[in-house]
Amino acid sequence: MILDIPNNRSSHTIPTPRGGGLAIIISFYIGIIFLSNIIDTNLLLALFSSIPIVIVGIIDDMVTLSSKIRIVVQGFSAILGLYFLGGVHSIDFIFFEINGSWVNILAFISIIWIINLYNFLDGIDGYAGSEAVFIGVSIFILFNNPLGLIIAVSTLGFLFFNWDKASIFMGDVGSTTIGFIFAILIFWDTSEGNIYIWLVLLSLFWFDATYTIIRRYINGEKITEAHNKHLFQRLVQSGWSHQRVVINSIIINIIFLIALYYLNHILVFIINIIFMALIIYLINKKRDFNAST
Repeated sequence: MILDIPNNRSSHTIPTPRGGGLAIIISFYIGIIFLSNIIDTNLLLALFSSIPIVIVGIIDDMVTLSSKIRIVVQGFSAILGLYFLGGVHSIDFIFFEINGSWVNILAFISIIWIINLYNFLDGIDGYAGSEAVFIGVSIFILFNNPLGLIIAVSTLGFLFFNWDKASIFMGDVGSTTIGFIFAILIFWDTSEGNIYIWLVLLSLFWFDATYTIIRRYINGEKITEAHNKHLFQRLVQSGWSHQRVVINSIIINIIFLIALYYLNHILVFIINIIFMALIIYLINKKRDFNAST
């Protein structure tokens, strides 16, 4: 059994089995194989490009690997995924469009960042799992894509055991692979302003991770070291339970999903950015950034 031993930066207090995310990934693979006749072959191959990440995730959950090894493997999977997607030649922002072969470099960096930010945000019971279920359902509703249901159903069983107080953790094998899956789906179709939808759906995660790493860099901290300064971690430190944080995140996500369904996506994105900035301000007032370690 692989145990996650708590330390002074952990959000849990007792040793807990990790690596439960492997069940999510196996279920997801089985699901996409079962529906392979209605999934584009290139997309299917791009999704299976996550296998190196899965292998390294399993190993990393057993014996901690260096960040260099993880990044190299993630980079390999990102390149492989982009190859099967046929590359990303343009991203449509409605009012303007960026295009050219250099967009693949942006996509490559983005995939690496999404993989890692999802891993960073897997820090309290039920958070990463509920986010995966939410995004899966949202993909089905907004894009009419059955892959969303596969993601949601694959994660639901795990979430039952990962809810506060969790009896098992997702582990790197789950969080990094789910991040990769979402990244591939983002760059599978970058037309018609779809990028705004993804930025809103993942806003609680990418805003938190990006803000935190920038603040730590400005403070002169070593950004590769473990810490507990993420927004969700500081809410827990201020007295919120894991369940309270997760339920509030679910409510916020549902509100923005409804907004995306009925309103202009650019307008929702602008409102979302303002709202996320407000969340940062309120959490900073509640628990100062430098009060955490």
